[in-house]
Formats: sequence, structure tokens, C-alpha cells
Amino acid sequence: MNFTAKDVAELRAKTNAGMMDCKKALSECNGDFEKAMVWLREKGIAAAAKKQSRIASEGIVTSYIHMGGKIGVLVEINCETDFVAKTEEFLEIGHDVALQIAAAAPKYVRIEEVPAEELEKEKEILRNQALNEGKPAQIVDKMVEGRVKKFYQDVCLLEQTFVKNPDMTIQAYINEKTLKIGEKISIRRFARFEMGEGLEKRNENLAEEVEKQMKGNK
Repeated sequence: MNFTAKDVAELRAKTNAGMMDCKKALSECNGDFEKAMVWLREKGIAAAAKKQSRIASEGIVTSYIHMGGKIGVLVEINCETDFVAKTEEFLEIGHDVALQIAAAAPKYVRIEEVPAEELEKEKEILRNQALNEGKPAQIVDKMVEGRVKKFYQDVCLLEQTFVKNPDMTIQAYINEKTLKIGEKISIRRFARFEMGEGLEKRNENLAEEVEKQMKGNK
């Protein structure tokens, strides 16, 4: 790796792009800071991120109920104007995000929301897993870093692969829609309810069922 965490933080400060996007840009550009900035601009990430610094206090609260009422989702998505909030395209964004939450069951919207104690606990588990696999101690930390990225992809909505388009993440989807609409789009919060959650029941993977149904309806 030809860059440091400080380089990632500096690139993020200059572009407002997400941490994982900045890390990927530096990785793709072999640590070259200027080239990484160009890479972010070419991908449209920097332009979308710039809009994300605006204030978005309008928007919608939308819902999705899985067939039979087994899974329910409420999600708040913000934009800058009431006009955009009422457009068909913005309503479609809300629907897509609600479907994603139903299918992929994230716990948080973004990386910054993951509690420090939960992250440290996960790192410790991953570190012990790597050591138990007989991996050399000197490469364990690097392995943990890679597995933490996978952890974020599992629990953070914006880092998840978009179930309707596996070639992009939810963050990339929001960036794309931000550029198209021309306003900041922000997923503020969500709640996901699964019937019988926490109760003893048959072994069913409802999230997997939703995802299969979504892919089948493309």
C-alpha cells in the first residue's frame, strides 16, 4: 500500500467523498494524491460528494412491506426541495432503498454510525480467526483490515452491493441519482421489522427470500 490513513483523511477533506471511495481512489492510483482526485472526479464521486455538503431538510418517509407482511421497512430520505421530493424519480429512489433494507438487513446507514466498541469487538474476533487459521502474525493486521471492509459491507447500507444492480453499491447509486437530479440526496435513518424477530421459530432466511423475489421481478 503506497498511502497512509492520513492520506485517505486528507483526500476525504478535500473532496468530501466517502472514506471507502477515497481509499479505493488512492489504491487505483498507486497512492498518487493528484491522480486520485482526478479519478474521483472522473467517476462523478467528487461532484456528487460536493452536493452532499449542502443542507437537505425536505424529503419523504416511505415504506415497504414484504408479501404476506413478514418484513416491514420505514426509511427517511432527504433532498433539498419539496419539488424534488414529490417527483416520481425521488419516490422510486425511496422505494429502491426500502427494498434494499428489506433484502440485505443492514444495521446502520453509514460507516461512521458503527459504535467504536462494536468495531473493536469485531476486529478482535477477526484477528483471532486469522491467528487460528495459522496466518503469520505480521500479516494478520492486513487481513483484519480486509475483513473489516467486508464487515462494513454487511452492516452499513451505503457500503452494501445494490441488490438490483450488483455492479454498484448503494452509495454509488445515491451518487448517480444525486448527479441526475442535481440535489443532495441523503438517507437519514431507517427501521426494519421482521415478523417474529427474537422469537423461537422455524429456520427461515426472509432476507434471502426478499432478494430472490426482487431479482426475479427485474
